[in-house]
Amino acid sequence: MGRIICVANQKGGVGKTTTSVNLAVGLAKSGARTLLIDLDPQCNATSGLGQKPAARHPLVSQIPLREAVVNSATPGLDILPGSRQFEDIQYLDGGDADRSAALVRHLEHGLLNLYDFVLIDCPPSLGQLTRTALAGATEVLMPIQCEYFAMEGLTQMIEVIREVMQRNPRRLRFGGILLTMYDHTLELTHEVDAEVRDFFGEIVFQTVIPRDVAVSEAPSHGISVLDYDNRARGARAYAELCLEVLQRE
Repeated sequence: MGRIICVANQKGGVGKTTTSVNLAVGLAKSGARTLLIDLDPQCNATSGLGQKPAARHPLVSQIPLREAVVNSATPGLDILPGSRQFEDIQYLDGGDADRSAALVRHLEHGLLNLYDFVLIDCPPSLGQLTRTALAGATEVLMPIQCEYFAMEGLTQMIEVIREVMQRNPRRLRFGGILLTMYDHTLELTHEVDAEVRDFFGEIVFQTVIPRDVAVSEAPSHGISVLDYDNRARGARAYAELCLEVLQRE
């Protein structure tokens, strides 16, 4: 089984889906067999790569997971699409620990051994759906926006991660903290950067993701920023992040 990276933060608008999509594309372009799992009911990771949400989420439907996977336009990258069905959202996010464990086993036996990297795009919450993703992952990547409340949100997320680690020792580890929407012209950005790096040290990626209009425009075309404008600052940053992730074996 390869590396299973859960991209999570309970705060919305911090770049989880953007990071999931662009990192998945970057890893596939590097030659790694990659799967992107969309667990966010908004299904932005699915639509951001030009695919349609599933009528029923593959994790709750009776269709074998291998048949539910769709190919992306990027060779080597597959997608397990999300669903906006209210019943599916309730099922996935309203279960107990036993149901969570069953979903994790369903994934492990159905798909995960086929890929070098599996990225799971989580909803902006600390609910059961995010906990299920963490329980099934080998590492967690936390994007945070360079803003005043960044550390507060991280503290809550880390408590949940520790709970998952205690239930299943030696499975989940901190994959890294990623600073997003980085504006070099703002003093606040540098203050948050310094505070996060001082507190978390080497866990924080050296790469930062800048504010870049190309990153915002790419999803409307159903492609990653790496394909939309590979010379954009955001594209270069995600390529550098991909290299860091590959180096953190």
